[in-house]
Amino acid sequence: MPKVIVAGALAITLGIVSFASGGAKMKITSSVFQEGGNIPSKFTCDGGDTSPPLQIAEVPSGAKSLALIVDDPDAPSGLFTHWIVWNISPQTNTIAQGSTPQGVHGTNDFGKSGYGGPCPPSGTHRYYFKIFALDRELDLPSGTKRTQLDAAMKGHVIAQGELMGRYSRKK
Repeated sequence: MPKVIVAGALAITLGIVSFASGGAKMKITSSVFQEGGNIPSKFTCDGGDTSPPLQIAEVPSGAKSLALIVDDPDAPSGLFTHWIVWNISPQTNTIAQGSTPQGVHGTNDFGKSGYGGPCPPSGTHRYYFKIFALDRELDLPSGTKRTQLDAAMKGHVIAQGELMGRYSRKK
């Protein structure tokens, strides 16, 4: 049974990506690392474990809410979610360093609410900061897990943007 759930979650996640890839593009950037660059240790478990500053641009006028997902596809157990927040105002264009956007916060794969910074057990991992523009607000309670968020977003993504940073721990 768990294999069906995992496969379903993967299909839902892939569905969101493929749906949004045909839609409008948004931009999500950070002033502390470039696309494909190294995330400073200050924003990881080796530093202050605070969220990096993020800038959001090109939100479509039809957006009713935004969702932010930060994940690591290189984790040994598969996709690992570091941060999920939804029902963020579409007027949000900056998330300050160490702050959380106003919205509903889900439970990350550390079992906590809020940002959990990169903390790879070995090697260099990729961390994707993804922003989604949705055509509605989502009716999900605080503490919801990633699979339920992905399912609720399906069919409602009108644009997305992505910023990828890398991190490897010093031994």
